[in-house]
Amino acid sequence: MRESVQAHVGIEHWKKNIGERVRATMNSPEMERYFGVKMTIARGQLHLQQLSLFVTCRRECWANVLANCTELPIKQRLLQHEYEELVEDDYSPAGHLDLIIRQGKIVGLNPDDFLRAKPLRTSIGTFYGWKWITRQRSWQEGLVAMMATEWVNDDRLLAEQGGGLSRRDGIRWMKDLGFEWEKMPNFAAHSEADEKHSYLFLPYLPGLITEETKALEAADEALDLFKLYHKGLAEEMERM
Repeated sequence: MRESVQAHVGIEHWKKNIGERVRATMNSPEMERYFGVKMTIARGQLHLQQLSLFVTCRRECWANVLANCTELPIKQRLLQHEYEELVEDDYSPAGHLDLIIRQGKIVGLNPDDFLRAKPLRTSIGTFYGWKWITRQRSWQEGLVAMMATEWVNDDRLLAEQGGGLSRRDGIRWMKDLGFEWEKMPNFAAHSEADEKHSYLFLPYLPGLITEETKALEAADEALDLFKLYHKGLAEEMERM
């Protein structure tokens, strides 16, 4: 019984520490600026093309964590996580990048447009930073960094702020562009799928992470890079 209580306390401790950071990030000036930009078709095209590069980078980062990880239960969950993202799940029979390509059709994009997409300078900085964190830091630190940047899509955690990233993006597209929710498969899927993924690794953190300060530093760095990505996207959309 005592071990069970201690485990619960440990899980709630990590949930609180990561959750506070995610809520602060989603309430930051960078994200307020990003969500304040009115969406147009051209801006929607830029948004999705950068998002396709964002998603590709995330797959490489999770692969780095998997390669560095030494714990079988975490490796198994990492493989489960990436199978759903890369191969198939309840939302797509072809992986989650397929969701972005399908959504691109409503703003006039075809698959070749995604193949030709070039990252903004701020996107490059974000992607290089995330790859460095997940490759050069310990796997525990990389895991917490990736978890924190996954939780930005958790509607439960961010209900008081209007929902997670995909939920708020989808609402903005509906308001500014008039699209129905069902026409935006990427936003619809990630407003739900990432709730499942959010807590996939949480039960393991109390027993596997001994250097909490370093792990939370990694989370802070990853979330700062997340803000940089969206700041750059907002600036480019404002120029359009």
